[in-house]
Amino acid sequence: MSNAPKTAPAAITLDNYVLSESVGYLISRVRSTMWNMVTQHTTSELGITNTQASIMFMLAVGKCATAADIAREYGIDASAVTRLIDRLEKRGLLSRLRSEADRRVVRLALTEDGRAMAEKVPAIFTSVLDKLLTGFSPEEVGFLKNMLRRILANSCDPSAALLAGADKSGT
Repeated sequence: MSNAPKTAPAAITLDNYVLSESVGYLISRVRSTMWNMVTQHTTSELGITNTQASIMFMLAVGKCATAADIAREYGIDASAVTRLIDRLEKRGLLSRLRSEADRRVVRLALTEDGRAMAEKVPAIFTSVLDKLLTGFSPEEVGFLKNMLRRILANSCDPSAALLAGADKSGT
C-alpha cells in the first residue's frame, strides 16, 4: 500500500473530455441509431412513424391507457401527444372512450385495424435489436439489460422498480 497522498481528480474541461468515451454519449447514440432503424421499418412496413407505432404498442400491451400516460412514458408534452392521437384516430387505428366513472378521463383504445397493426410492432423491434446485438451472446444481452435496469433504478424513476425485477427473457 502506498503512503503517497491522494490527489483530487482533474477538473473536466473541453480540453480533456473525450466524447467518444462518454457513457451518456454512447447511450444517446445507440438510442438514436435504434430509433432511426425502427422508424425506417415502421414507415415502410406499416406506413406510420416510430412514435405512432410505439404508442399503439403501449396501448396494446396495457402499459398506457390515456394521453397523460403516454406523455409521462415518453417525456413529451400533452399537446404533442394529442396531435399524435388525432392522427391515429383519423386513420381509424384508435378511438377515444370517455370514462363512465370519471367523465374527465378519456381512455384510448385500439380499433381492430389498430390492434392488427400493433401486432406487427414487436417483430420490428426484435429485428432491429437482433441486428444491433449481432455477435452478443445471450449472457452478454442479459448483462446489458441488467446494467440498463440498474441505471434506471439509480434515476429514481418510479417505473424502474418494476424493471429491476423484470423477466430476463426477450431481447
